[in-house]
Amino acid sequence: MTAAAEAVIVANRFGLGARAGELAALGSGARDALLAQLAGPVPQAEAQQSSRQVLAAASALREQRRSARSADPLQLAMKVRQLYAPVYMDEVLARFRVAVTTERSFLERLVQFWSNHFAVSVDKVAVLGLAGSLEREAIRPQVLGRYVDLLLAVERHPAMLLYLDNQSSTGPNSPAARLLDRRGNTRRLGLNENLGREILELHTLGVEGGYSQQDVTQLAAILTGWSVGGAPGPLQGGAVGEFYFRDALHEPGTKVLLGKHYRQEGYEQGHQALQDLAVHPRTALHLATKLARHFIADEPPAAAVERIARAYLDSQGDLPTTYRALITAPESWNPRLVKFKTPAEFVYSTYRALALPVGNQRRDLGPFELLGQRSFQPGSPAGWPDRSADWDGSSALLKRIEWVSALGQRLGSRYDALQLADASLGASLTAATRSAVERAQDGAQALTLLLSSPEFMRR
Repeated sequence: MTAAAEAVIVANRFGLGARAGELAALGSGARDALLAQLAGPVPQAEAQQSSRQVLAAASALREQRRSARSADPLQLAMKVRQLYAPVYMDEVLARFRVAVTTERSFLERLVQFWSNHFAVSVDKVAVLGLAGSLEREAIRPQVLGRYVDLLLAVERHPAMLLYLDNQSSTGPNSPAARLLDRRGNTRRLGLNENLGREILELHTLGVEGGYSQQDVTQLAAILTGWSVGGAPGPLQGGAVGEFYFRDALHEPGTKVLLGKHYRQEGYEQGHQALQDLAVHPRTALHLATKLARHFIADEPPAAAVERIARAYLDSQGDLPTTYRALITAPESWNPRLVKFKTPAEFVYSTYRALALPVGNQRRDLGPFELLGQRSFQPGSPAGWPDRSADWDGSSALLKRIEWVSALGQRLGSRYDALQLADASLGASLTAATRSAVERAQDGAQALTLLLSSPEFMRR
């Protein structure tokens, strides 16, 4: 493979798209430059409100409404949404700016890969103001660390606990449940299995990970008490918006998960269970498969998956070691453009190629909504899909073409589309696309043809 072809793969497959001069700068050292990114630092978004600040503001709003005797649930939910909406907008705009401007776009791609792996969805009001802070506070700091630390940081974050309703999950034999029984209150706070199920199915072992429904129930019981501080009433305690272990909700006693007995008390029981899950062979296989699917092909090559999983296990879940196995896999350097960009990737690469600025208004997020991938709203804990078939339908393609046509009409006269094609696509630019751009009737059409070309749609 030529150095020029390797530079394209580094910028467009491992990264988020080539910026002006990036392919030339990579030159013959593209692979080394990619590996060098693993030394950090991880790109950082602009400072935003912390999850604690956001939840403290929401708590104060609820208290204000209660004091004013205007605690109608629907009105309160609307007020909370109004409080969270600008927080959400600021977060996604800051994230957008990082993706468009960073010189370490492999690391930014990894941040967003893990953010989607640990997906929360803002169609649930409780996390509308927290999804961005989950990525900033739990994921960015751990992307170059150990998977167990990433896993623990995410599962303890208020966005995940509230999204999967673990904050009030109560063991049937817990002190809180016994107290309610003594008071004759038949309305008991029950065991919620959402977090336990998604940890096993999505975050660690995978849907074919060999666990049973009993394992789901046992992990849910292990995680009772994992909550968020500052709740009112019987759940009071802890600093508002911070992780808080509520011992009164925790199901006492030994639990059996995947055949192993966990005799630890309280929080340590969950901590140990997650540590074990993080280095389980099934977790290694699940994560390796997802990484290979994201970076190599929709149908991940078995040999690459095996090498990545082995590197993960041998290093006890060290993520940079795992990434190196991905980077050095021969399959990662297939010159064919086999991955179809998601809408977000398409937007990022377009903005990077054109050096477009990201503004501060809601309309600046329009491309994501138009193309069907609103930030932090996959609609389920499974996150956004990662196969071409999920994104390359005729209607979706038409929307992309409509969007780039509008860009062409607005910006075509500012660019030499042929120079832009060489700068953004390099060795992957085909003779057919070059010819089409050269023969375009004007700058608008030339830019449209470039951005809607197969090479630009794929990575």
